Amino acid sequence: MRRTLQASFVAACALGCAMPALAQQQKIGAPPEARNMRLVGMNDLQARSGYQPTIQKQGSRYIAYIGHHGGTPDVPKPMNPLTGQAEFNGTSILDVTDPAHPKYLKHIPGLPGNYEEGGAQMVRICPGASLPKGDKNKFYMLRVFGGQGHEIWDVTDPANPSIITRITGGLRDTHKNWWECDTGIAFLVSGVEGWRVRRMTQVYDLSDPAKPVKIRDFGLPGQEPGATGTVPTELHGAISTGPKGNRVYIGYGTNKGGVLQIIDREKLINGPKEPTPENLKYPEIGRMDMTPLNGAHTTFPMLKMSVAEFAPDKRGATRDFVMIVDESLVNECQEAETRQFVWFADVTVENKPMVVSNFMVPEKSGNFCQRGGRFGSHSSNESMAPIYLGKTAFITYFNAGVRAVDVRDPYAPKEIGYFIPPITKNTDKRCIKVDGKDVCKVAIQSNNVETDDRGYVYVVDRANTGLHIVELTPAGKKAAGVK
Repeated sequence: MRRTLQASFVAACALGCAMPALAQQQKIGAPPEARNMRLVGMNDLQARSGYQPTIQKQGSRYIAYIGHHGGTPDVPKPMNPLTGQAEFNGTSILDVTDPAHPKYLKHIPGLPGNYEEGGAQMVRICPGASLPKGDKNKFYMLRVFGGQGHEIWDVTDPANPSIITRITGGLRDTHKNWWECDTGIAFLVSGVEGWRVRRMTQVYDLSDPAKPVKIRDFGLPGQEPGATGTVPTELHGAISTGPKGNRVYIGYGTNKGGVLQIIDREKLINGPKEPTPENLKYPEIGRMDMTPLNGAHTTFPMLKMSVAEFAPDKRGATRDFVMIVDESLVNECQEAETRQFVWFADVTVENKPMVVSNFMVPEKSGNFCQRGGRFGSHSSNESMAPIYLGKTAFITYFNAGVRAVDVRDPYAPKEIGYFIPPITKNTDKRCIKVDGKDVCKVAIQSNNVETDDRGYVYVVDRANTGLHIVELTPAGKKAAGVK
């Protein structure tokens, strides 16, 4: 009888519940681990390491653009079945109109190289109908080219993209960009000769994709050429609210020395450009220095939120927040700093940001430190579509998959579901040193995540497993307040 009940429990869990005690090591062929989320469709992305998914509606179609890290010494150039050629990792383009059956359309090779030096990690899309000087019938893709430049492509026909222009000039370590489609202003993450950090901000006008216009270089005082003393933490990325919101939220650091900087966008674009300490300070409205132990990979604004708890109060019922997501960098919880997770800062008083809560996945819920690979947060979805904005955030947690978090009360965020993809034969190993020898394990490494306006969630894997398209179950939607 006991054996029958146990078998029934295992079968039931295969349909949606998690069994942490039985799931310390993922196995090929095992089902995903999930609660209140379910798999809709997947694609192996030609066994390429995934970084940024961006979803764009083009006419009646939904197209997914996936940026990739560079390859590895073992497999620097995976095979592209569409061409029959081995190609360095770059950008994958898929038709996800039917999310249950994503169709791979095109792979655009990136810069030759491994890991961060190769590939084309970051990708953003703008319709020409939005860009002030774009062709109204076209769609444009901004991507990094390895670590050496930024490219703009015509992706009007996503199966037959063509390059328009490339921004280079001695750049290095290009990474996590932001592009305002309604103005064309782009906040590019680059390394520039003479600056004292690996990455800082270059502000460009890309309203005419064929004619990029540089506006300025920007960073924290102390990062600029000629500065002395301690060098502030390097940039990771910015998120802008555009001219209407007139704010840019910039995150510095990934796993240590994090900084949240709140910028007056108009002053940044139109203020004095020479990178002196005074000019770099001029656009800053607020700044929050985090501890040396945590970073600021993603700084996502959640503004004008009505907090039910404060509804009866005379003031303060509507508040502004920034969700700050750290990035874990080291396998099996071996970081010198600390576990990385998610912070919620109240920025209603912009010159005095204050952390008011946090979210983390309990390690014991899946024995994640022993599974292999990284455990800890990495990034959040960044879509401003109203379906989830201010209601639910999706956070990638590397070997703990993607977590759905109710953020309607940022003072008390709570998990409402999760999805941990299964590994496949393509999933790459991750190693640590034990007594001077490599000890390796295979585990999922959910890297970045995005959502579309239909409510589908797109999560890509750093360890070559591919793209998983998931959704909240009816119970998950009810818990999230999503219809």
